[in-house]
Amino acid sequence: MSKQIRFNAFQMNAPSHQSPGLWTHPRDEGSRYTQPGYWTELAQLLEAGRFDAIFLADVLGVYEVYGSSADAALRYGVQVPLNDPLALVPLIAAATEHLGIGVTAALTYEHPYTFARRISTLDHLSGGRIGWNIVTGYLDSAARNLGLEQQLGHDARYDLADEYLDVVYKLWEKSWDDDAVVRDKARGIFTDPAKVHPINHHGRHYTVPGIHLCEPSPQRTPMLYQAGASPRGTAFAARHAEATFVSGPSIAVVKKYVNDTRSTLEAAGRDPASVLIYAQALIITGATDDEARSKYEDYLNHIDVDAALALLSGWTGVDFSKLPLDATIDYIETQAGRSALASLSEADPSHRWTVHEAAQFIGLGGRGPVLVGDAGQVADQLEAWMDATGIDGFNLAFAVSHDSMRDVVELVVPELQRRGRYPTEYTAGTLRHKLHGKGPRLAASHPGRQVTIDVPLQSAA
Repeated sequence: MSKQIRFNAFQMNAPSHQSPGLWTHPRDEGSRYTQPGYWTELAQLLEAGRFDAIFLADVLGVYEVYGSSADAALRYGVQVPLNDPLALVPLIAAATEHLGIGVTAALTYEHPYTFARRISTLDHLSGGRIGWNIVTGYLDSAARNLGLEQQLGHDARYDLADEYLDVVYKLWEKSWDDDAVVRDKARGIFTDPAKVHPINHHGRHYTVPGIHLCEPSPQRTPMLYQAGASPRGTAFAARHAEATFVSGPSIAVVKKYVNDTRSTLEAAGRDPASVLIYAQALIITGATDDEARSKYEDYLNHIDVDAALALLSGWTGVDFSKLPLDATIDYIETQAGRSALASLSEADPSHRWTVHEAAQFIGLGGRGPVLVGDAGQVADQLEAWMDATGIDGFNLAFAVSHDSMRDVVELVVPELQRRGRYPTEYTAGTLRHKLHGKGPRLAASHPGRQVTIDVPLQSAA
């Protein structure tokens, strides 16, 4: 039996995300992003469509590589203005019952002690539906605004991340015993002090001697996502991730990422099937193929080349304002994201992308494919990508909010359900259990469960 297709909704707490010029479309609602109703309406729509989660991207800086200035990003609304994604969690959680809420948070610039408390709080408030997309950041502008001259080097960021994860694992998994909180009103004892332990972490980057401030949340550790595609990022994902995201313009590129990830997992001693892999895509559909094609042509007219190049420059660290639009691009190693140009170069090795072609491509849906057609045609394409690449589902970008997601929920989801390739009901329980079906906690073999702390022996009475 063919495995079911899973969907996440790829969003950002900003007027636009992966289709930077499309906020100008007359039906786009992105300008409402500061209003609670914008998010609760979207969340309820996604839950009606049985999406696994709403996945909230984030950056801590502004895209200022293009033209050596933030002007283009500001002028064209390229992921700025941008609000805090974590603040949306209580809103979304209160408006839904099952929808997972994945949040992106860069560990490079926040101390793990305070971050662990924030995530535990959100896991409590959401009833165990919180996920964390672990990122190390890629914008020098973020580093400067947080007191550094520039960001750490690419691999050095992952070295720091490994210790960061050790700290938060100790706080989430080891500081409080399962039965530490007793809530005994008769004896006047809320927590048994003997069952709460300082983590006594003293490492290269962090010193955290004390206890976690929060009692264990439903999942303890949030569902762990990661999106690194470089060799170092893939190795990091192989140790920590329970789900990963990949972006690529062709089946060949995505299949390579999937194969590399599965091989790295196996080399790390983990079950290659234990990590869900979602590929980015944009669906443009309608009641008929003609309607879908008409929407696609309409959306193409709203692509803003300068906005797209400001986004691509930020992703790659390459200032594309210095290149003519007909210049060809090649894979360039930078300390920013390493996968954006690589995925384009590898999509078709016989084709050399021009700057203009790259802008047109990422200007509508980012670095993933654009799947166009009526519900049946789109379902065919989704099944083909699933079966050819070995992915587990799709991280769906949008062209026009909330139209793009509404079309998927109302047209594509029923077609996939009719084919038996999509869930008709949610599984009860936490986000981790919904996705993996093995309970709310990290797997016993996961490194997060394997960390140890020095618990002092109780002195004799």
